[in-house]
Amino acid sequence: MLASKPSNMTYEEAAAIPFGALSALFFLRDKGNIQSGQEVLIYGASGSVGTAAVQLAKYFGAEVTGVCSTANLELVKSLGADKVIDYTKEDFTKSGQAYDVIYETVGKSSFSRNISSLKKKGIYLAGNAGLLQAFQMLWTSMIGSKKIIFGPGFGRKEDLIFLKELIEAGKLKPVIDRRYPLEQTAEAHRYAEKGHKKGNVVITVAHNN
Repeated sequence: MLASKPSNMTYEEAAAIPFGALSALFFLRDKGNIQSGQEVLIYGASGSVGTAAVQLAKYFGAEVTGVCSTANLELVKSLGADKVIDYTKEDFTKSGQAYDVIYETVGKSSFSRNISSLKKKGIYLAGNAGLLQAFQMLWTSMIGSKKIIFGPGFGRKEDLIFLKELIEAGKLKPVIDRRYPLEQTAEAHRYAEKGHKKGNVVITVAHNN
């Protein structure tokens, strides 16, 4: 699965695209059938998948609400979110707002509470569900009208080319929190595993010409 690097990106920026953006594209477009005018909530909007999901949802014409922590509110706004919710101060499930699509990108929130904020014919997307959540989702999808999709995201060469075209058109940009040289890969993992990174952590590789 290969595509040439977008002409308007550095190698480090290009490295930050495939994982998050391919996952977001797979769930929102291919599984969520996202449509213009829909109300879409992205939980974990400041992570690798979330930052791409906000931008892609806006590209497809949705009204986007991003959920993240206090420190990341401005970042998510800058990516195009119409509304941002600070999960440390507000529980979106208690607002009375219902969404056409809820995309839970990090697997850290309560599925049983989240599903109450989904419209009757809405679609719930979970890219990082644990075993217990997966059982809950399977049972809920069997007995109700709400559609629930969970599991890993997949991508194709055509999807990478699509993302390349979006990037070159200025519709999608990577978010990079930190860059580490190759010899500090272990430290990069330690930082990423703390769960507080903004967007992506990139490993840089020196080129000896």
